[in-house]
This record gives sequence, structure tokens and C-alpha cells, in this order.
Amino acid sequence: MWVSMFAHQRSDHTSMEAQPTKEVFFSLPVDPEDQKATEFRPFSIAPPHMRAFHLAWFSLFSCFFSTFSIPPLVSVIREDLNLTDTDISYAGIASFTGSIFCRLAMGPICDLVGPRVASATLSFLTAPAILSMCIVSSPNTFILVRFLVGFSLANFVANQFWMSSMFSGCVVGLANGVAAGWANVGSGVTQLVMPLIYALILSFNVSSSTAWRAAFIFPAIFQVVTAIMVLAYGQDLPSGKYYYKLSETTQDEKFWKILFNGLKNYRGWILALTYGYSFGVELTTDNIIAQYFYDRFDLNLELAGTEAASFGIMNLFSRPTGGLVSDEMGRRFGMRGRLWGLWLVQTVAGLLCLLLGRVNSLWSSIVVMCCFSVFVQAASGLTFGVVPFVSKRSLGVISGLTGSGGTVGAVVTQLLLFTGSKFSTETSISLMGVMTVICTLPITLIYFPQWGGIFCGPSFGPHKPHEDYLLLQ
Repeated sequence: MWVSMFAHQRSDHTSMEAQPTKEVFFSLPVDPEDQKATEFRPFSIAPPHMRAFHLAWFSLFSCFFSTFSIPPLVSVIREDLNLTDTDISYAGIASFTGSIFCRLAMGPICDLVGPRVASATLSFLTAPAILSMCIVSSPNTFILVRFLVGFSLANFVANQFWMSSMFSGCVVGLANGVAAGWANVGSGVTQLVMPLIYALILSFNVSSSTAWRAAFIFPAIFQVVTAIMVLAYGQDLPSGKYYYKLSETTQDEKFWKILFNGLKNYRGWILALTYGYSFGVELTTDNIIAQYFYDRFDLNLELAGTEAASFGIMNLFSRPTGGLVSDEMGRRFGMRGRLWGLWLVQTVAGLLCLLLGRVNSLWSSIVVMCCFSVFVQAASGLTFGVVPFVSKRSLGVISGLTGSGGTVGAVVTQLLLFTGSKFSTETSISLMGVMTVICTLPITLIYFPQWGGIFCGPSFGPHKPHEDYLLLQ
């Protein structure tokens, strides 16, 4: 069904405005106020809503592919570069550290220039970093490359911002969950594909050192191609592209105003902590799981990569399921339902992580790992089912703050438990589960005056659980 809407410039004191008024036709039902889609059809490519969705997840997919293209080949790389376990751990930390401040900065950048330009620019800038794996020759340069490649994960903020700009509150949790979930599959696919690319190149009778270096040409090219697609075919808003207008009416909404408005919102900090022990735990697991199976169960490189790939590939449905659960809980029980769903799912994820470190057989480890991956990834989807409701004016800042929390959690967890730790890897995995359960508890402190919190109802106004939410100003 085709719906005709008239694009208009809004006067709500935002620093991002659509281009001049024109008649716009949409193939999806939209909210008449902001033209955001009220339905989500993941197998449609209708512009601008669904085209933006596919460009967003595919671009972020390439960034995940690049960032996690290194761990599945570490068993080969460490012999060539004489890497110690400490070097490998520091490299893993560096890959997350690189994206912490970049994610935080990406939020305000999206608020100012829009997600399309922000996403493509970051992909162009970080593609040479993964390509430089071809010339790595020492442990220090290996760590440096992982640090620089990690910047590309900040593309996640643009991904979530873009979906929140295109889809209405009734489906934004699902849109965010599917866009990020399908993109995160890149961290699993690369665990499977990179050993195959390495083996293919090795079959041409080249040395192992040459083969693993040449393998990294593929993720670099992949990233550049997706960036070009975003620029060529993307659209920031249903009604057009963003531009920043410096005028008297927008002075109070410039960069620092937007930034501080987001940073002073305590809900954003709690969600950052929560995300640090959902997505952060997922990142940490992506970094260590292939080597864990390789070392503990004496699997070969390809089989260890296959088992590790199953963890990331679960994102194909697990994170979208989290977004879907968030939207459904929101329709039934309002914001309290979204918060209860997030706390419950993430707590179960922590308990399964604890169990993963306790089981001793290969098959039981695989089963528990798969169950753990479903819940921890769904928790990430549930987190970003709440994020769009924290602040409309500083949506990018809240998205960036939460996204940064994910990488901070990964850095802290890897540093405390998997770098020079006196604990075995399996014990460290169990301790990671305990930390997840504890760091999920602050969700109970989140409270919205008009919607309530986990234990309290709204403090004013009629409460209708199924109503479409109005974002906080």
C-alpha cells in the first residue's frame, strides 16, 4: 500500500533538518508527524526505510568481519610473529579500546551530520588499518593494527542511530535488534571464512606467512565497497538528508549542548554499564572462544573456527529476538515491561556464562555456548529497545554512550580475567558470568516519570502500556 506524505521542515529546535519541502511517497505505513515507518519488513528493499536498514546492517557487518578477521588466524600468526599469550591478550584489549572514544564521539557526529556520512567516512578511514595486516612484522605492530581496526566498531552507533531515525517507537526495538543482530553475524562468519581464505591461498604453494597476510586483503576491500554503497544509495531521514544549519534558532542545540544534555542523563550511564556486560561479554567471547576450543579440546584450526563461528552466527536471530521481545513487552506492559525483559534475559545470560566455564566435555560446552549466545545477544537487543526512549534531542549521544559501554565492558573483562590472570580460561569464563549478573542489577534504578520503572509506576499522567511512546526531550 502506497502512502503519500508531505515532507516538512520541523521547528522543534533540533540541529538536524530535512531538505526543502517536497512530496514524498512511501511504501510502508508511516507516522504522519515524523514519517518514521510503523511497520518493519526485513525482506523488503523499499526506499527509504528498508533500503536504509539493509545498507546499515551490511555496512556494520563488514566492520565486524574486519575486526574479528584476526582472532581465527591467531594460532598461525602467533608462530610467525612469536606472539606470547600476553601479546595476544593485549591485542584483544587494544581492538576494543580503539572503539571506546570513537563510539562516544560517533553519537554527537551523527547528531550533527547524520548516520550516512558518519558511517561511510569511518569505514573508509579504517579499511587501510585491516589492510596493513599484510605488512605486520612484530608483536607491537600487531597490537597497533588491532587497535586501529577496532575503531570500525563505532559504526554500530551510526547503525542504531539510523534505525531510530527511520522507524517509529512501536517497531524501533525490532529494527535496532535486527540491524545490529544481522551485522554482528559478521563476527561469526569471519571465524568460518578467514581460515578458508587462508587455506585457499595456501593451496597455491605459497608460504604460511604469505598466505595469512594476503588473506586480509579481502576484508579491506569488503569494507570499502559497503562504504561506497552507503554513500551512493543511502538516505538519512525518511524525508531527505541531514544538513547542519547555523542560525539563531539552532544556537542552543549545537554540539556541546547536545553532548552535555546526553551525558547528564543517568539512564544512559546505567544502560552503558548494562551493555558492557551483554555486548561487552559477547565481544570478549568472540576474542577468546576459538582459541579456547583449540587449546582445551585439541581441535584443529578449521574446526575450532567453526565452533567459534556458531557463537557469532546466533546473532542472525537472537539479537533480533531481543528487540522483538522488547517491543512486545512494551506493547503489553509499557516501559516497565521493556526493563523487566532486559533484566531477566541478561541475568539468565550471566548464569549460562558461569555454566559454560564449568562443563568439561566438548559437546556440553557447545550446547551451553549456543544457549549462552542466544541470551547474551538477545540482551543487547533488549538494551537498544530502551535506548531510543531516553532522549530524543541527544539520541546520538545516548547511543554512543551505550555503545561505548559495550567496548569498555569488553576491555575491563579481558584485562581482569583473560590477561595474565592466575585463573584458567574456563574459570575466567565463569567469573565473567558472575560479573554479568551483578552488573545487570542497576537496571532496577532506571525510572521514567511518565512510564515508571521496574518497581514503580509512572508519577504523572494516564498510563497506557500499549501506547506508542513519545521520546523524552
